[in-house]
Amino acid sequence: MLLSAAADRSQQGPILLTSQQIADSVGIPYSHVSKAVIRLRELGLVEVIRGRAGGASISTSGRVATVGWLLRQLDNRPDVADCHTPLGDCPLLDGCGLRGALARAREAFYGELDSVVIASLAAKRPGQPVFVALDTMLRP
Repeated sequence: MLLSAAADRSQQGPILLTSQQIADSVGIPYSHVSKAVIRLRELGLVEVIRGRAGGASISTSGRVATVGWLLRQLDNRPDVADCHTPLGDCPLLDGCGLRGALARAREAFYGELDSVVIASLAAKRPGQPVFVALDTMLRP
């Protein structure tokens, strides 16, 4: 959603994109896109205008946010490895070195993406719109 919103600009500024437009253009269920827009709004990365002429656009914070920062915000798992099951904790949990190694690897992955600004990934190519108006997509 952020890449699409960053790439889709007009001469007057950002274009408002509806969740349905985004879902249709990238082939993702509407419900997934609408949940993503809500979370990105909570993080201050998109601005949302409600109503018939509304939609979402990338905010100033969204343009300067890094991919590493965003992935850390969206990552809700405390551990990469799932060391807990309905039957209890892994018996190796206390002395296991894998959890620490995986945590360091995850942080190295995010760290590598800390220098990648979201807006820099969304280069719009002239003559190739990121989004086609919904009514255009529905024409036979």
